[in-house]
Amino acid sequence: MNKTTRFFCILALCITQTFATTPQDLLKKVQDAGLKPLPEGKELQQYQNKKAQELQVGYKPLMTKEQIELGKKLFFDPRLSSSNLISCNTCHNLGLGGADIIPTAVGNKWQKNPSALNSPTVYNSLFNNIQFWDGRSHNLGDQAQGPIQNPVEMAATQDLVLQKILSMPEYVSEFKKAYGNNVKITFKLIADTIAMFEATLITPSRYDDFLRGNIKALSKQEQEGLELFIDKGCNACHNGINLGGSMQPFGVVKPYKFANVGGFKGDSNGMVKVPTLRNIAETMPYFHNGQFWDVKDAIKEMGAIQLGIEISDEEAKKIEIFFDALTGSKPQIIYPILPKNTTKTPNPVF
Repeated sequence: MNKTTRFFCILALCITQTFATTPQDLLKKVQDAGLKPLPEGKELQQYQNKKAQELQVGYKPLMTKEQIELGKKLFFDPRLSSSNLISCNTCHNLGLGGADIIPTAVGNKWQKNPSALNSPTVYNSLFNNIQFWDGRSHNLGDQAQGPIQNPVEMAATQDLVLQKILSMPEYVSEFKKAYGNNVKITFKLIADTIAMFEATLITPSRYDDFLRGNIKALSKQEQEGLELFIDKGCNACHNGINLGGSMQPFGVVKPYKFANVGGFKGDSNGMVKVPTLRNIAETMPYFHNGQFWDVKDAIKEMGAIQLGIEISDEEAKKIEIFFDALTGSKPQIIYPILPKNTTKTPNPVF
């Protein structure tokens, strides 16, 4: 074989390698890699109802219009905090990708999270296997109880929250409409009702359309980024419906560059919740302590500490382009008019 022939053979091989993956081939590759679309229609309703049953609320039916609307009011009501200033929406702002766009969550009396933990997005949180960075909660109802009682977050006791809700006849009436006249309003029921509203915060995207077979849903550049995402091994942790949401070891190959910021070490086994990649273009800064503002830098850091590979600037840019396709359509949320205080409503504590 002369030099000219060999050159054209090599060129042909390179072209074959570059364009070997058709959109149909990529779709199969994605499915084989464990990536799944958001459920929709009846499948989504069944999924939501199953998750609601896991709350063990004790009432039927669940996920009704009345329960969801009540949960929305509670989600937005800052009076669930001792100061009357902090609601669930404060740190999980539905207008800001379901997060707060600051490195460290700030709560009661402007206290920063003692472990410098970043607020994860509430959108699509239904599809996480666990909640909190250390995975200590297994459903959204249990998770909702934590920040309300945390002294550096909403800083309210269960009794205080109950006093506030029971002091407002409108809230009592709405609980009866949602669960029946014989309902016993408890702190757990309040948190579980918030969880049912959160279960509706789903953001389908063009990525989901692609996974369902619409190969035109993603641009050529987005498909290239998706394939690179899989080829690099990113899907080893970012998989399933939520492209995350499970517990995985962190800093597998070498330590995270900012591991000492906040000192968070994960659960007792050093495992950390994998954040969802859905809407990631809107939920900067990144990592559990919010130390990266540019997602390309976060991509390169993950390649180094988790996969032991170097991801180039060009490759990181391609993956970032794919990430843009994960930005989903948000549900329309109308800010609720909340029940008014009465003379029995406890005053705020600053």
